[in-house]
Amino acid sequence: MHYDFVPHPKRKTLRWPDGKRLAVIVTLNLEYWDMLKDTDEPYYAGGPPAIPDPVPGNILDVPNFSWREYGQRVGIWRLFEAFDGVGVPASCTINAKVGLERRDIVDAVLERGWELVAHNYEQGDLLTNYQFNKDEEEALIKKSLKVFKDVTGKESRGWLSSSLRSTTNTPDILADNGLIFLCDYMNDEQPYMIQTDNGPIVSVPYSVEINDFTFFHRRGMSTSQALDVLKEQFDQLYLESETTGKLMSVGLHPHVSGHPYRIRATREFLEHAKGHDDVWWATREEIAEWYMENHEAHIPAGQT
Repeated sequence: MHYDFVPHPKRKTLRWPDGKRLAVIVTLNLEYWDMLKDTDEPYYAGGPPAIPDPVPGNILDVPNFSWREYGQRVGIWRLFEAFDGVGVPASCTINAKVGLERRDIVDAVLERGWELVAHNYEQGDLLTNYQFNKDEEEALIKKSLKVFKDVTGKESRGWLSSSLRSTTNTPDILADNGLIFLCDYMNDEQPYMIQTDNGPIVSVPYSVEINDFTFFHRRGMSTSQALDVLKEQFDQLYLESETTGKLMSVGLHPHVSGHPYRIRATREFLEHAKGHDDVWWATREEIAEWYMENHEAHIPAGQT
């Protein structure tokens, strides 16, 4: 795979459809963690643990497992209520095992008509485990996509890797299997094209900076501080988007943002962003499809 390095001053103006100014994607990551792994190595379950002392995967880690499962049992429903109350959609990423083991959550997203994006099979089985075995990586991706179709009734058009850990083969595998976008790369505030041996795919950037794990578990922010960061990010991108379209990505996890003392940050940020009529509450698929058709007017092929 390959993508051109085109700095911002060398790009043409990006104009979102219908005169929209700033695209906003707020992601709810719907993830599943196995209770036990058949390994005596520490089980990397994605993101900082609540209690840092690692134990082997074949020993039950009650505090960390139950902390994460709180998001499925309680936190996600509080987040659904927050989005419903403000009247804006989320874009949801889904491990295949959520569809198999936590069907109520998937059904709640489908009932709302929100976007679902494939997000690996199980959160702790990273694609980087298969960096040197492309066939095994493709088999895992295909298994994930099959479950996605079975539980949602449609093909996934895009992919976000667990913990953003993909390989140099991942874009080629995704394009070969008919997907049109990848969200792992966090190096931009606009979409861009990735070239693969199987045709182009769109990078629709995710963010680890504007992310509840970073706010609360890596930097120890309070709810009010996290809200300030969200508003600052939005306001600056909205200012810049007067001259060229921008994309704001927010990453949330139900076991992090779904606690009562943190939900205010999500709710009040959504209210703040909704107060601007020219915000595009886009799905990743909408952005990818539009950009596939219009990227030459932004970053022409081969421009460096």
